Amino acid sequence: MRLTISKALLLASFATPAMADPIADFYKGRTISMTISSAAGGGYDTLARTVARNLPKHLPGSPNIVPRNMPGAGGIVATKHLYTMAPRDGTAIGIVQNNAPLEPLFGTKEADYDPTRFNWIGTPSLETGLLIVWHTSQFRTMEDVTKREMTAGASGVNSAPAFYSRVLNELLGAKIKVIAGYPGQNEAYIAIERGEIDTYGTTFWSSLTSTKQQWLRDRLVRVLLQYGPVKEEALKDVPYGPDLVKSEEDKLLFQAAYGPLSLGRPFLMPPDTPPERVRAVRKAFMDMIADKDFMAEAEKLGLQIDHPRSGEQLQAEVERLYRTPPHVVERLRRIAQAK
Repeated sequence: MRLTISKALLLASFATPAMADPIADFYKGRTISMTISSAAGGGYDTLARTVARNLPKHLPGSPNIVPRNMPGAGGIVATKHLYTMAPRDGTAIGIVQNNAPLEPLFGTKEADYDPTRFNWIGTPSLETGLLIVWHTSQFRTMEDVTKREMTAGASGVNSAPAFYSRVLNELLGAKIKVIAGYPGQNEAYIAIERGEIDTYGTTFWSSLTSTKQQWLRDRLVRVLLQYGPVKEEALKDVPYGPDLVKSEEDKLLFQAAYGPLSLGRPFLMPPDTPPERVRAVRKAFMDMIADKDFMAEAEKLGLQIDHPRSGEQLQAEVERLYRTPPHVVERLRRIAQAK
């Protein structure tokens, strides 16, 4: 009988360490701070708070996640905070505007951080940029845009719509004139409906499908071009920008220019976060996206969840973009910094 008890105790001593979960032990009872690089109420904020509600049940230890908004400088303020100030023990996560990781590549002086050192967690979707016009517009094809001037609304000369207008001028020979001063996309859309301008510098497919479904349903807009990391299945007949450029350098420039779109709406953790905790959060993120309850909530809120990318994929994409040849980067910065 003593031998049996001794054996049982010995087996138990071996079993206990095997059953221990250091990730669950670390996260149990803890709070993760989620930094959101945009103001409250927008698409990024809605997505971040949806993730904050759903991610804990997929992460061992089920920690609480508390979102906080940190807008400023197009996401640069939050990105710098995550790079320099946020805890590096696994209790910090963030979502940043997809331009922020590439601002150093674009030559933005304020962006003094190295995006390749972040631990990328994943994105629920990618973005596809569009050039759209009203259905009564004189512009019917991209060829028309190369023959006569098109006016495009934008908030400022260094905004994303202005930047992508200049990219299309550079690579496709478009004749797009940027009209700055529109506070945002909604004001520019109203101006398009009124015929005050021809287009908005860039419209994202996710934005069009979530906020202007009537335009698509009633065929009130014409899509002249699409560009980004993937071709949209619903836009099979719309020309794809990278297919229209001829030289390999121009293709590389196009890829670098729409690099932000290839990052979607990226989540990340600070540099030097313990690798095992990064792996756990990455897995939890992808498990969450596959969860039907999360998908149902996202659909109810009008969030687009398609073409998800894992943290490993985002990490590889960021590193690839930062290997863009120097002479291509020089052209990219000239376009980005043009006035």
